Amino acid sequence: MADTSPSLHLFADVLARVHGVCRALAAEAGWPAGIDFSRVVVEPPRDASHGDMATNAAMVLAKEAKAKPRDLAEAIAARLRADALIAKVDVAGPGFINLTLKPAAWADSLRTLLREGAAYGRLSGGSRVNVEYVSANPTGPMHVGHCRGAVFGDALASLLQFAGHDVTREYYINDAGAQVDVLARSAFLRYREALGEDIGAIPDGLYPGDYLKPVGVALAKEHGDKLRSVAEAEWLPLVRAKSIAMMMDEIKDDLAALNIRHDVFFSERSLIEGGNNRVAATIDFLRAKGDVYEGRLPPPKGAPVDDWEDREQLLFKATAHGDDVDRPLIKSDGSYTYFASDIAYHKNKFDRGFADLIDVWGADHGGYIKRMQAAVKAVTADEAALDVKIVQLVRLLRNGEPVKMSKRAGDFVTLREVVDEVGKDAVRFMMLYRKNDAVLDFDLAKVIEQSRDNPVFYVQYGHARGHSIFRNARTEVFSELPQDSGARIAWLLDSALERLSDPAELDLLRRLAIYPRMLEAAAAAHEPHRIAFYLYDLASEFHALWTKGRDLPYLRFIINNDAELTKARLAMVQGVVSVLASGLAILGVHAPDEMR
Repeated sequence: MADTSPSLHLFADVLARVHGVCRALAAEAGWPAGIDFSRVVVEPPRDASHGDMATNAAMVLAKEAKAKPRDLAEAIAARLRADALIAKVDVAGPGFINLTLKPAAWADSLRTLLREGAAYGRLSGGSRVNVEYVSANPTGPMHVGHCRGAVFGDALASLLQFAGHDVTREYYINDAGAQVDVLARSAFLRYREALGEDIGAIPDGLYPGDYLKPVGVALAKEHGDKLRSVAEAEWLPLVRAKSIAMMMDEIKDDLAALNIRHDVFFSERSLIEGGNNRVAATIDFLRAKGDVYEGRLPPPKGAPVDDWEDREQLLFKATAHGDDVDRPLIKSDGSYTYFASDIAYHKNKFDRGFADLIDVWGADHGGYIKRMQAAVKAVTADEAALDVKIVQLVRLLRNGEPVKMSKRAGDFVTLREVVDEVGKDAVRFMMLYRKNDAVLDFDLAKVIEQSRDNPVFYVQYGHARGHSIFRNARTEVFSELPQDSGARIAWLLDSALERLSDPAELDLLRRLAIYPRMLEAAAAAHEPHRIAFYLYDLASEFHALWTKGRDLPYLRFIINNDAELTKARLAMVQGVVSVLASGLAILGVHAPDEMR
């Protein structure tokens, strides 16, 4: 069984050594106390020809050291050259330090990977984080645009959990605005239709999709024809509640098709109902702090602003917390603005113990970020941080041509249609194979191709190829090679990894060693797409090495007359398989042992 106790991964190990050198220099030279050494990082260099790692130590510490960055870099480099792990140290430019490690470092890093197994790269000691994502209005089935935000949010939550954070996945149900009344009126038409009435064409302003027909049937079954004889004020709350409940059930089913489940479903209506008006309480809280006042907004510059009204009104002092203009809290009809409810909701998150908040929003909400971050600063006295990740549009194509709209939904392609056609693995991986704030072209034909041009296939095939190599090795060389992964890893731990000396093998070991550092950086930046990019690069290097072995027999993974080298290469393959499986699991994608 593999030892899963955490070890210091290679980049963290080298960073600790750099920190040690800097602290020793600080003590000897009498640098000021309390220097923040966390600014010192060790990262892969942008140009691989510069070495294996690079550190900015001299650049960020020169001021405290009262030295020129280049001179400080030379002093740090002189000490690092004496380190047994480091083969070469170069000072470049104004003071960057490039490090080349001894080959044994990469073998040791692979041993760490094998020992840790599924825990390789896992961190501990994180904070409580609330990730709110999807939060689609409960007015119909989820479309392909919702799909991207759903996958992004879910993968980000998994990444943060792997990085040691206590993560709550949350869905905010917008069930208190005018759109759910429109939903209820649309469902009421379908109720009348279910009772046999000819309702004709759906009027403009109501939802036309056939997805509301089952709601109408359910209402007819539950109420008979009684609702037709009562006023709207009486039937609207009943129909609204039933419609929202059935739409949320459908949304949850759609999300389940992608293996997405939330821990909390928070109702916007709960903020104002049940005898505890939390929106009013939040406004009172801000008023007591001096962040609410009665005033007039100046006319908007440029394009008209939806929430501007030329009247005396209650305003949130958003400009005091970083926004461009102050924001209305109550509409002219006396109801709360969406913003007022959103402030109360985010205060509720903070009151539940979350100081790290992440919201995943659609492309049309970019202009809302500043005001929401200002509000979070105000209601938490700067104790909470809100990071908003915008997920851009998805262009759905088939062989390069736009896909026609769904008949059932009326005017869009549903998430379920896409998942049913290409499978959840292709959907999840490809929704992450581009940075979240860039428009994504999703071609239904290309994501099921079995080629290098299809990233999800190429990565999954890398995992399957590794297991194929194990099967062949079991037949040709090692009949005792365990099939169980834990037993196999334990069997491979004593491999002579120093035999892995070809430049292509060392490049693959370097790629494996970067994995923990990549995960750490991806988690810090809230960017799960980095994992998808990394997995594709790792799979590409693995496939390239396998291909080289076809032309150069000495590079094959299985050398029939050299059991020691074969075992070392199998250990390397195990490293690739383990990391591919780990990264795919974070993304919520299956890692197959065979591809058919």
